[in-house]
Amino acid sequence: MPTPDFPVLAGIDFTSRSTTRKPITVALGHAARGVVRLDRVATHTGFDSFAQWLRAPGPWLGVFDLPFGLPRELVLALGWPTEWGALMRHYATLSREQIRAAFAAFCDARPVGAKFAHRATDGPAGSSPSMKWVNPPVAYMMHAGVPLLMDAGLHLPGLNAGDATRVALEGYPGLLAREVLGTHSYKSDAKAKQTPERLIARIDLVDALDRGATRLALRLKLTHAQREELIADASGDRLDAVLCLVQAAWASAQPGLGLPARIDPLEGWIVSA
Repeated sequence: MPTPDFPVLAGIDFTSRSTTRKPITVALGHAARGVVRLDRVATHTGFDSFAQWLRAPGPWLGVFDLPFGLPRELVLALGWPTEWGALMRHYATLSREQIRAAFAAFCDARPVGAKFAHRATDGPAGSSPSMKWVNPPVAYMMHAGVPLLMDAGLHLPGLNAGDATRVALEGYPGLLAREVLGTHSYKSDAKAKQTPERLIARIDLVDALDRGATRLALRLKLTHAQREELIADASGDRLDAVLCLVQAAWASAQPGLGLPARIDPLEGWIVSA
């Protein structure tokens, strides 16, 4: 189908347990002529308000920092449904304890160095396996987040046919950050690890986004106050949401939203990988 125009773009830093201390962070903006402008940053301290926002009328395009699919190898080994919608509905019925037990048993049966199964997108994206339940617990993020996207009727290209004016893509802020910083860390939720070195890394990352110094070739325009807020947030939640916003801007200008012509309809794909 033709790619619609998306006057509203969003980047979403998701968390598996939304709280006042660690909310879901949404960066809203728009893009034109190679420039991405941040309009505002909103936070959701509970899943109810976030679910309501997901139902906002389109057209809009959001890039979400949470996995949309599981490795096909893992799904086949566990005997779970091999159709994405059925798989996600089954996954949603499980408790976190059941998920951890199933994934841990899978890993225990595999050799050292190859414990986790990977999706095809993990290699080019450099992302953690979507079955990881710790450091980071992306398996729980998917468990909490994907049902919200499905219930809201969003369109997930290649995975779930929904409202084509409200489109959700899987993103990964680390993909852009590594282009600038390499392996240097720029964030931490732990106060003891919110170091001057990570502060300098955030400054360098925001400067690079301002110059358009990534392969996406988009410049991020911020007000002085917005820039200071991104740098001051030592958790990196606001900056991660903005990185996803830049990925959304790139996708909105690409044929097929920048996704490969063929992707595994069970695993999905990380945009711009």
